[in-house]
Amino acid sequence: MSERSAAFTSKPRNSKRSPRKSSAQTSMARKSSLLKQTLICSALFILATYAFFNTFLNPATDPPPSSLFDGKISRENFPDFAERQLQTSTDDNSKVKVFMYDLPAKFTTGIIEHHALARGSSDVSKARYPGHQHMGEWYLFSDLNRSQEDRVGSPVEKVSDPEEADFFYVPVFSSLSLIVNPVGAATTARVYRDEAMQDELVEWLENQEYWRRNNGRDHVIVTGDPNALYRVLDRVKNAVLLLSDFGRVRPDQGSLVKDVIVPYAHRINTYNGDVGVENRKTLLFFMGNRYRKDGGKIRDLLFQMLENERDVMIKHGAQSRENRRAATHGMHTSKFCLNPAGDTPSACRLFDSIVSLCVPVIVSDSIELPFEDVINYRKIAIFVSTTVSLKPGYLVKLLRSVKKERILEYQRDLRAVKDYYEYGSPNGTVNEIWRQIGHKLPIIKLMINRDKRLVKRDLTEPDCSCLCTNKTGPPSLV
Repeated sequence: MSERSAAFTSKPRNSKRSPRKSSAQTSMARKSSLLKQTLICSALFILATYAFFNTFLNPATDPPPSSLFDGKISRENFPDFAERQLQTSTDDNSKVKVFMYDLPAKFTTGIIEHHALARGSSDVSKARYPGHQHMGEWYLFSDLNRSQEDRVGSPVEKVSDPEEADFFYVPVFSSLSLIVNPVGAATTARVYRDEAMQDELVEWLENQEYWRRNNGRDHVIVTGDPNALYRVLDRVKNAVLLLSDFGRVRPDQGSLVKDVIVPYAHRINTYNGDVGVENRKTLLFFMGNRYRKDGGKIRDLLFQMLENERDVMIKHGAQSRENRRAATHGMHTSKFCLNPAGDTPSACRLFDSIVSLCVPVIVSDSIELPFEDVINYRKIAIFVSTTVSLKPGYLVKLLRSVKKERILEYQRDLRAVKDYYEYGSPNGTVNEIWRQIGHKLPIIKLMINRDKRLVKRDLTEPDCSCLCTNKTGPPSLV
């Protein structure tokens, strides 16, 4: 070994390190330790976060799908609307409960008997409720007179204990009462007075414990005819009123907040044929009273404009069996049916049109329509404002421009919803009215509780429990 090497190997190390080198080594050691701690903490944090989300925010009782496609929603886990509706309707615990008053006969069957007597009947025991456009009151009464077992699928449950009731149904035949005396009968020959019936009904109601309890707010009364209970409406206005429109009801008496718009009972036969235009040669059909008051004055103006138009049939005619047969034929053989306002914004003719698959052409700016939460009337009818309808040639030109495919689409949509207007159908109008009444329960409870804490005051205008009715019609669209 060379001296240089020997000297190198045998030379003792200096026990004192340089300050710069020692500081660098210490710093590196600290950084290494800090890095290890950071990595460990990060790993623990990630594990803890995963465990939290997996346990609390995404609980799973079933094993995860093996692929994205295995995770698709099936009909078993996501039943369609109709199935869910059926499940809901058969769950009695969730149904709104209705108690029907056992009214004195003079407010129900007694009115039927008076109607029969006024037309010469000698045996009132055979009297039956007569057919007319506001006979929804009879169908509701009949429905609640059936046993609960026979009312499978009904949205409401009939109860015999008033303490269990959400609503109290008052089954007065208020619309039939208006027509007991035949039109044109001499005043001295009349033995029945509708006004007296109204007064006696309200006196009876105001003596009932459950009416007084909430000032009638949880009661339901049918006033289908625009003139029904007109004399006492201020005394029953707190109740849920079943109305055809708000034409003769003040804003403080009726509103969409608490009341339900119900259909007229159609008076012509339902069309049961297929959709199509081949057998509907008439472009536009109307048959009804030409001369009306108020908004119904539009009828005479439309008569003047349309009566000489090619393939337009417009006739004056009052209610009669012969005219109903003629109207049935006319609606079943026409593409469009004219529905102008009458003395009030609505008329039975609209519902005749619907069950005829004759596309309604509605000329009534303030009309209210039943069941608008489930039916889009723009799909089944054409709306034309009163002002626009009176422009020379406009209406006929508009209807001639509608393509065959669009008419067929209207007809298919009409056919899809026509059961909503069939009072005699097991799952038709009656069930839908009850469903609509059931929807009112939360707001009725709100009003009841609100009434109990408010100071009574005289208001010159409706308060916030009122909702204005339709005052403007939609634009004309096809």
